[in-house]
Amino acid sequence: MDAAATAGPEGTVGQGPAEVIDVRHGMFGARGSGDTSGYGRLVRPVTLPSGTPRPYGGYFDELADRLETVLADLGFGFHDTIEQTVVFRDELTFHVHRAHLPTVARVLRDDPELRFELCLGVSGVHYPKDTGRELHAVYPLLSITHNRRVRLEVAAADDDPHIPSLYGVYPTTDWHERETFDFFGIVFDGHPSLTRIEMPDDWVGHPQRKDYPLGGIPVEYKGAQIPPPDERRAYS
Repeated sequence: MDAAATAGPEGTVGQGPAEVIDVRHGMFGARGSGDTSGYGRLVRPVTLPSGTPRPYGGYFDELADRLETVLADLGFGFHDTIEQTVVFRDELTFHVHRAHLPTVARVLRDDPELRFELCLGVSGVHYPKDTGRELHAVYPLLSITHNRRVRLEVAAADDDPHIPSLYGVYPTTDWHERETFDFFGIVFDGHPSLTRIEMPDDWVGHPQRKDYPLGGIPVEYKGAQIPPPDERRAYS
């Protein structure tokens, strides 16, 4: 199965195959939840874009070449550090081996020809069927100097959810990594204070994971008790 062709920032087209990791049934992929959306018979594949062949288009090739050169100067092989390079929907993403995430981020920040000074946060993703790589963290970076964007993506397993923190490289990731830990359970090693940021400290589970139950607990509001979401509708 092929992904749709994607154009780089100057119109050069790159194309890579898509990897099917699951087939979802229903609107939310849940079972026994009382889904009343009307999409219970919806069937669609869950896909991830695979590595994109050269040329990537626009400044993407120049950026990848420079990153490879600097990593080599530091004694790191590009393909030992970067799992794959993906151009998808006009975005360049380096999938990084998690042990090398701080090194790659530091190179992208400090090299004068790269200069990605700003990290715009971190987003968590949970793919239950991506065996051994169920948890993903995505860091979008911005070069103010060169007006360029790139993303770093790292994967970890459910039974080993550890990823090095980027707090030491980009201190602005402080609260973002805490939120991703709170909602997805990704443990950012080296973070100075990795505690929950929105859920109570004693909360059980991580609410944005795909295996988190769609039900819930009653909510108190102005003295009344609102039933959990899965009990608010009933049909005879």
